[in-house]
Amino acid sequence: MKVTQEKLPASQIGLEIEITAEMTKKAYEATIQKFMRQANIPGFRKGKVPRQVVIQRFGSMGIKATALEDLIDTALKDALKQEKIEALGNFQLKSDFTELVESYEPGNPLTFAASVDVQPEVTLKQYTGLTVQAEEIKVDPDRVATTLEGYQKQLATLVPVEDRGAQLGDVAVVDYHGRYTPDAEGAEEVDVPGGKADNFQLDMEEDRFVPGFVAGLVGMKVGETKEVEVQFPDDYFSEELQGRPAKFSMTLKELKERELPELDDEFAKELSEDEFETIAALRENLETRYQEEADSKTKQNKETALINALLTQIEVDLPETLVDRELNYMITQTAMQLQQQGMDVRKLFTEDTIGMLKERSRPEALERLKRTLALGEVAKRENLKVDEAELNAKFKETMEALQGQDIDAERLRSVLSEDLLKEQIVTWLEANNTVELVPEGTLEPEEESTDDAEADDAEAVEVAAEVVE
Repeated sequence: MKVTQEKLPASQIGLEIEITAEMTKKAYEATIQKFMRQANIPGFRKGKVPRQVVIQRFGSMGIKATALEDLIDTALKDALKQEKIEALGNFQLKSDFTELVESYEPGNPLTFAASVDVQPEVTLKQYTGLTVQAEEIKVDPDRVATTLEGYQKQLATLVPVEDRGAQLGDVAVVDYHGRYTPDAEGAEEVDVPGGKADNFQLDMEEDRFVPGFVAGLVGMKVGETKEVEVQFPDDYFSEELQGRPAKFSMTLKELKERELPELDDEFAKELSEDEFETIAALRENLETRYQEEADSKTKQNKETALINALLTQIEVDLPETLVDRELNYMITQTAMQLQQQGMDVRKLFTEDTIGMLKERSRPEALERLKRTLALGEVAKRENLKVDEAELNAKFKETMEALQGQDIDAERLRSVLSEDLLKEQIVTWLEANNTVELVPEGTLEPEEESTDDAEADDAEAVEVAAEVVE
């Protein structure tokens, strides 16, 4: 069988395949025999239908079309094997099938054209000696103190107050009734939707509820009634109230202040259910946790910066088969997340919805593929591989942590292998490139965008929700 190859755009290989005369005859005879065995024709027992009757019943062109379908499929598989081509997905027939059927004569050679997607050739113009910037995340020096203050409030005792006016930090119990005037000319005041309540308990913190509401309570004493003017913010969730002034009649029913517990060892024990014996141990735990969080974010920022720089260096012509696979994977992940949120994905994901979602998600799919291929190219060039002992240990540790859950062990092992390899690649990139750490907030959001899988999945869910709406 003669095969001629041609490189095509989008990582396709064009194939011109000449099928031998012997193959065309053999395929036609095999099809005739199949029809003779399987045809149900009145007056003849199944499997005993004469050749000529079969041809008359199904027609010469119909039989040739069936034979040609099998012939093309077989010839293409043999051609790929002969030429040692690793194809992705199914082939695309370039020749007109109707014309092929008309020109098909069993016992004569037949030539047809097809194309197949193949793994793309990846070119990395540069992947060492790059200089990138990443934001360094530092722990807020007041964060531990702020956290402990929050814990104190959680464990605080509420003590009634009667000898002074309300102040920020108190807990107030109020009756309130809000009214506002619509835009209509001569309109009378109407109730604020949801703006009326009795015995409503409110933490007196600035900007709590509607701006101006808490400030109006400051100084009031128990039993006092007061009318307070407020201004609804321009971005208020209710459009009819956005930017509007309103008046609230408020009566202070009760006033309580928080009696905070001492930050001592007993506090640490009660808060942690005896996990920490001393307040010093609790502080140290918080400091360690926040430092680890900051280090993790800095590490992610460095990884993102390196991978984004790598994406500017890659040249690759992506085959549609890979793009479609990535889109299908993203849609499947989106469907699973929506299903976990209690949505009926069978109703949400119609043929039209899926088409729209694929169109919206295509740029993201292309970037994900380029990211994967760029990292894979670095691993190939530098011979980076996952250590089997490390993978086995990680797999065992994860399986023990997930004990009792329904886990696809093979899939889990594959995911862990991918994670370990990615970590190894990023470590290598960091060692062979320069990462300049800059203060948090220095870089533009676009430059510091996250590319991790969780962010991608969250964005896919958001896109799906938009499409469904």
